[in-house]
Amino acid sequence: MSTNAPRLNLPKLDNIRIGIAVASWNSEITYALRDGALDVLHEQGLTDKDIDVFYVPGAVELTFAASHMIEASAYDAVIVFGCVIRGDTPHFDYVCQSVTQGVTALNADCDTPVIFGLLTVENELQAIERIGGCHGHKGREAAEAALHMIDFARSV
Repeated sequence: MSTNAPRLNLPKLDNIRIGIAVASWNSEITYALRDGALDVLHEQGLTDKDIDVFYVPGAVELTFAASHMIEASAYDAVIVFGCVIRGDTPHFDYVCQSVTQGVTALNADCDTPVIFGLLTVENELQAIERIGGCHGHKGREAAEAALHMIDFARSV
């Protein structure tokens, strides 16, 4: 998708709370994803009191964190941020599959949307290109998706 593609207008929402889970592994990338999301949410009028950010060790733990945030019934949407960079072992495939299946299951089984903010890249340059480079800012896009999904859930 081109970064020049037309974007949907963000809905104007009141009284929302967002939970964000951030993997500490590859923190130079995941913290930039978090910061991009926070920028969008603040631009839309949310305050720090409307947003809770939690940290987990790695990407696999994101599903557990999202599940607990959903069970707390405190959030209108949950965003998970992680970054998995391919290495020389099949670990990359296992981690990516685990998080993808976990987030998919939560979205299918729960009433709170979980936004998939996991970068799965071949190298660090590809990750950097997705935190404000030629492929846009996936953290900002995740926050936008969260707002759209809250609006969708409220309208159904």
